[in-house]
Amino acid sequence: MSQNTLELATAQEWAALYREKNPNSVIAYLIPGIDFTQLISQNNVVNIRAYVGIDPETGLQKLMLVGVDSQGNDLISEKNKEYIYDFTRPCPEQCDIESPLFTLK
Repeated sequence: MSQNTLELATAQEWAALYREKNPNSVIAYLIPGIDFTQLISQNNVVNIRAYVGIDPETGLQKLMLVGVDSQGNDLISEKNKEYIYDFTRPCPEQCDIESPLFTLK
Protein backbone atom coordinates (compact mmCIF):
# COMPACT_ATOMS: atom_id res chain seq x y z
CA MET A 1 0.00 0.00 0.00
CA SER A 2 1.25 3.48 -0.85
CA GLN A 3 2.21 6.01 1.82
CA ASN A 4 -0.65 8.14 3.22
CA THR A 5 -3.37 5.77 2.03
CA LEU A 6 -6.11 4.03 4.00
CA GLU A 7 -7.72 0.62 3.81
CA LEU A 8 -11.34 0.88 2.66
CA ALA A 9 -12.61 -0.55 5.97
CA THR A 10 -10.74 2.12 7.94
CA ALA A 11 -12.04 4.91 5.70
CA GLN A 12 -15.60 3.58 6.06
CA GLU A 13 -15.22 3.48 9.85
CA TRP A 14 -14.00 7.08 9.92
CA ALA A 15 -16.78 8.22 7.57
CA ALA A 16 -19.45 6.44 9.63
CA LEU A 17 -18.21 8.02 12.86
CA TYR A 18 -18.13 11.48 11.25
CA ARG A 19 -21.71 11.09 10.02
CA GLU A 20 -22.82 9.86 13.42
CA LYS A 21 -21.31 12.92 15.12
CA ASN A 22 -22.40 15.36 12.35
CA PRO A 23 -25.74 14.10 11.01
CA ASN A 24 -26.61 17.25 9.03
CA SER A 25 -23.15 17.92 7.66
CA VAL A 26 -21.67 17.67 4.19
CA ILE A 27 -20.25 14.17 3.79
CA ALA A 28 -17.85 14.76 0.90
CA TYR A 29 -16.55 17.35 -1.56
CA LEU A 30 -15.95 16.96 -5.26
CA ILE A 31 -12.77 18.89 -6.05
CA PRO A 32 -12.09 19.34 -9.75
CA GLY A 33 -8.57 18.31 -10.75
CA ILE A 34 -7.99 21.71 -12.34
CA ASP A 35 -8.18 23.28 -8.86
CA PHE A 36 -5.19 21.26 -7.72
CA THR A 37 -3.36 21.94 -10.98
CA GLN A 38 -3.89 25.70 -10.62
CA LEU A 39 -2.86 25.70 -6.96
CA ILE A 40 0.26 23.59 -7.43
CA SER A 41 1.32 25.70 -10.44
CA GLN A 42 1.52 28.87 -8.32
CA ASN A 43 5.03 29.98 -7.37
CA ASN A 44 6.41 28.41 -4.18
CA VAL A 45 3.42 26.10 -3.60
CA VAL A 46 4.44 22.67 -2.32
CA ASN A 47 1.25 21.70 -0.47
CA ILE A 48 -2.44 22.55 -0.34
CA ARG A 49 -4.39 23.43 2.80
CA ALA A 50 -8.18 23.16 3.06
CA TYR A 51 -10.24 25.43 5.29
CA VAL A 52 -13.89 24.80 6.13
CA GLY A 53 -16.49 27.59 6.14
CA ILE A 54 -20.18 28.31 5.63
CA ASP A 55 -21.57 30.53 2.87
CA PRO A 56 -23.89 32.93 4.75
CA GLU A 57 -26.11 33.40 1.69
CA THR A 58 -26.81 29.70 1.11
CA GLY A 59 -25.93 28.13 4.45
CA LEU A 60 -23.85 25.55 2.55
CA GLN A 61 -20.57 24.29 3.94
CA LYS A 62 -17.60 25.23 1.80
CA LEU A 63 -14.09 23.91 1.45
CA MET A 64 -11.59 26.68 0.67
CA LEU A 65 -8.22 25.68 -0.77
CA VAL A 66 -4.97 27.64 -0.50
CA GLY A 67 -1.42 27.00 -1.59
CA VAL A 68 1.18 26.39 1.13
CA ASP A 69 4.94 27.01 0.90
CA SER A 70 7.76 24.75 2.13
CA GLN A 71 7.70 26.49 5.54
CA GLY A 72 4.01 25.67 6.05
CA ASN A 73 2.78 29.21 5.35
CA ASP A 74 -0.46 29.89 3.49
CA LEU A 75 0.20 31.76 0.27
CA ILE A 76 -2.62 34.31 0.04
CA SER A 77 -1.89 37.50 -1.88
CA GLU A 78 -3.90 38.79 -4.82
CA LYS A 79 -0.92 41.03 -5.66
CA ASN A 80 1.22 37.89 -6.08
CA LYS A 81 -1.65 35.99 -7.76
CA GLU A 82 -1.94 33.66 -4.75
CA TYR A 83 -5.63 32.97 -4.45
CA ILE A 84 -8.14 31.21 -2.23
CA TYR A 85 -10.00 28.64 -4.32
CA ASP A 86 -13.65 27.69 -3.84
CA PHE A 87 -14.48 25.38 -6.68
CA THR A 88 -15.54 22.51 -4.44
CA ARG A 89 -18.96 20.97 -4.79
CA PRO A 90 -20.49 19.48 -1.63
CA CYS A 91 -22.17 16.10 -1.29
CA PRO A 92 -25.11 15.83 -1.02
CA GLU A 93 -25.63 17.34 -4.44
CA GLN A 94 -22.38 16.13 -6.07
CA CYS A 95 -22.22 12.53 -4.79
CA ASP A 96 -21.17 9.17 -6.12
CA ILE A 97 -24.03 7.19 -4.61
CA GLU A 98 -22.36 3.91 -5.64
CA SER A 99 -19.12 4.64 -3.76
CA PRO A 100 -18.39 2.38 -0.79
CA LEU A 101 -17.53 5.54 1.14
CA PHE A 102 -21.02 6.87 0.39
CA THR A 103 -22.92 3.64 1.08
CA LEU A 104 -20.52 2.50 3.83
CA LYS A 105 -20.93 -1.07 2.51
